[in-house]
Amino acid sequence: MKIKFFVLLWPFGLVNAQESIQTDRPDQTESTSITPKGHLHIETGFFYERTGKESKSFSHPTVLWKYGIHENFEARIGTEFMSEIASSDTKSGIPPLTFGFKVKLADEKVFFPKISFLGHLTANRLASSNYKTPHPAPSFRFLFQHTLSDRLSLGYNLGAEWNGENPDITGIYTVSTSYSFNERFGGFAEFYGFINEFQPPDHRFDTGFTYLFSNNFQVDASAGIGISHLSPRYFLSCGASYRFRLK
Repeated sequence: MKIKFFVLLWPFGLVNAQESIQTDRPDQTESTSITPKGHLHIETGFFYERTGKESKSFSHPTVLWKYGIHENFEARIGTEFMSEIASSDTKSGIPPLTFGFKVKLADEKVFFPKISFLGHLTANRLASSNYKTPHPAPSFRFLFQHTLSDRLSLGYNLGAEWNGENPDITGIYTVSTSYSFNERFGGFAEFYGFINEFQPPDHRFDTGFTYLFSNNFQVDASAGIGISHLSPRYFLSCGASYRFRLK
């Protein structure tokens, strides 16, 4: 199961501070925003998930590297170090590197949402031996954003992903509301899930906060629970995001 991650300043950036960093973590609803041209944007975090009574997993850390190539286009690389524990068995290593891009498709106009497209492909052989998969695994999402007020916004994603092991496709949905308490402090609440015709659906809920120290540096914390029988019991995450200009 792919853990993404991930949106927030609020999830799509503070509504009243568009010049500030806008991130794809900590929630699962990917932001419609594009990294400014010439800027390198780094999002890093730690993730803990309790999947059963004697099973759990850690991502320590996840790192998303983003670079703004054009005002409407960014390139992305995702890296991660993961540990999984089940009873007395432990598995650790680097899952396949993920390469991708995000492109803006449309601006928000009245009731019409802002729309972007996100595409990724895992390099199945660029991984620790115990995490390599037989095939590369693509994924994609259409990203939508509505500004409801100066402080409140609604975002949602629709897409699909493959796991690199078999041809089965998993649908993805996310719905997130976010609120800016002030110019620095924001929060979100979100439902999201994964749907595959060969197994029961996996629905989840999470919530969290972000704090903006400067226009280019933000920290976050979040937690969530599984709603479906297939879902993990609960999960926790914290992280930081930083942006700087290269040229």
